[in-house]
Amino acid sequence: MRTALGEFLRARRQLMTPDQVGLAEAGDRRRTPGLRRDEVAMLAGVSTDYYVRLEQGRDRHPSEHVLDALASVLRLDLEASAHLFELARPRNKLPPSEQADRVDPDVRRLIDRCDHAVAFVVNRWWDVLAANPLASAFYAGLDGNDNLLRLTFLNPAAREFYRDWEQEARAKVAHLRAVAGAHDDPSLVTLVEELSRASEEFRRIWARHDVQAKTNPSIRFRHRVVGEMTLHYQVFDITGDPGQKLIVGQAAPGSPSERALAALATLVDDRPATRTPRLPADG
Repeated sequence: MRTALGEFLRARRQLMTPDQVGLAEAGDRRRTPGLRRDEVAMLAGVSTDYYVRLEQGRDRHPSEHVLDALASVLRLDLEASAHLFELARPRNKLPPSEQADRVDPDVRRLIDRCDHAVAFVVNRWWDVLAANPLASAFYAGLDGNDNLLRLTFLNPAAREFYRDWEQEARAKVAHLRAVAGAHDDPSLVTLVEELSRASEEFRRIWARHDVQAKTNPSIRFRHRVVGEMTLHYQVFDITGDPGQKLIVGQAAPGSPSERALAALATLVDDRPATRTPRLPADG
């Protein structure tokens, strides 16, 4: 039975090309994309049988030397290499999802005081746990906005909302891979199954096994009310609640994006307090 480690090795092997590792392709007809198992084994200095056992999950304890060699062959960056080691040697279990979904009242007060920025809290699976009024207005009217992965992949309007949809979709999935590691949290399994059933694009990107803990620092949007804008994001770990992140998006001072965000803030301020839009996940 293939393990998370085996799936990762297989996916990354299939993304490689022979020329990336100095192997000639002349006259070489390949039935499947990427490197062959025997090629990875040769380049990593292990037997083909041993490498096949790793991919198939029949050997789950490769040495540090083998992991380093595989990371080099597969051209993994620092984050992806760390992910490889995590899959081979899982650390402590994640806290229960319900525990990670409680937002500290002080954090809620903090985001509500971010008057000129889109500010919200997410858990490791991109569920929106709390949002300030500007963030709620920013995502209002978009189905699935209680989880930014559902919004990205299940709402057709997301392709208009995110001007660089492919880049943003890949970044969110790569972040999910990074924080999930080797853990099979029931909430993660349910979310991945839901997205996989409903979105071919999610299946395609998830199968790549890209890993990137950092999300895009700048995102271009086309908002249905105030038009185009670019927001620059800072992401902060909430140390008292592992897995939660405070995300703050701001526009560059004096830019058209700042004026668009200010126009949206004015609309929020003009509404009665009882009707201030909020994301469904914000209790």
